[in-house]
Amino acid sequence: MEHVGEFVAEREVAPPRSLKIATASPSVAVILPCYNEEAAIEQTVADFRAALPNAAIYVYDNNSSDRTVEIAAAAGAIVRSEKMQGKGHVVRRMFADIDADIYVMADGDETYEAAAAPRLVQKLVEEQLDMVVGARESEIEAAYRSGHRIGNKVLTAILARLFGRSFNDILSGYRVFSRRFVKSFPVLSAGFEIETEISIHALELRMPVAEEVTKYGARPEGSESKLSTYRDGWRILKTMITLFRMERPVLFFGAIAAVLALAAIVLAVPLAITYAETGLVPRLPTAILSTGLIILATLNFFAGLILDTVVRGRRELRRLAYLAFPAPGQ
Repeated sequence: MEHVGEFVAEREVAPPRSLKIATASPSVAVILPCYNEEAAIEQTVADFRAALPNAAIYVYDNNSSDRTVEIAAAAGAIVRSEKMQGKGHVVRRMFADIDADIYVMADGDETYEAAAAPRLVQKLVEEQLDMVVGARESEIEAAYRSGHRIGNKVLTAILARLFGRSFNDILSGYRVFSRRFVKSFPVLSAGFEIETEISIHALELRMPVAEEVTKYGARPEGSESKLSTYRDGWRILKTMITLFRMERPVLFFGAIAAVLALAAIVLAVPLAITYAETGLVPRLPTAILSTGLIILATLNFFAGLILDTVVRGRRELRRLAYLAFPAPGQ
């Protein structure tokens, strides 16, 4: 009986398992995709090391031809590589390989405000968010080229029109994620359209997200931007349209059906008037074309309805995968 009493006493003194989890500091990983950033990566790693001294800093090299790998390793970063070219491929690899509670993603070009990282992380944890976007604000014209600035505004407006709501800076590469966001996000993009896909994923699953204004600086001398205003802007726009078709099939195919039906009606009205007056259909090819357009419109409409059922099922599965992980700070 004495042994039993000692065992009960030990169980009463031991802290609950949930308490240990709740009081433990969350692990933070800084993830930096890089391609030919030898001029900036050392200072970038140093800045994030100063801002988040307890974080693990990962540099993922994407086939750099300069000394990015050597300099990043010398700066104390954990260096890994991804051979498939494109930022989307790098982000997919980082999200899959790295295990942490909180992820701070930025570029390795020293343009993002590393000192703001603790503020973004704190907001994510305190408000139990899944993503905090570092919306860029720059007083240096060279840091944020006019073409990029205008393109960002246009694409942001298009995203808001297609999906009902948006962020102020959908193309920002400075983001803080929860573990459940990272581990439930099926990365499909290959290039710079990855930020757009991330934004749409958060909006479609109705995740708790926020934006924080952060400073955006010019690249250091010797560092060049890899973003092409027109080529990558077109790829981002195509990604938006593709994801709109995948996520909102009723609206996408319904719009096509409406255009086809309107064209059919425009062609059919004169035929109907002539038939009412004479009882004849003198333009048979036009009548056949109008009938074909109505058939195509009907097919598009029902295709949208069928695909909407599929999308809803797929969205439920993504939501369940997302809910399999605890909220930040829990």
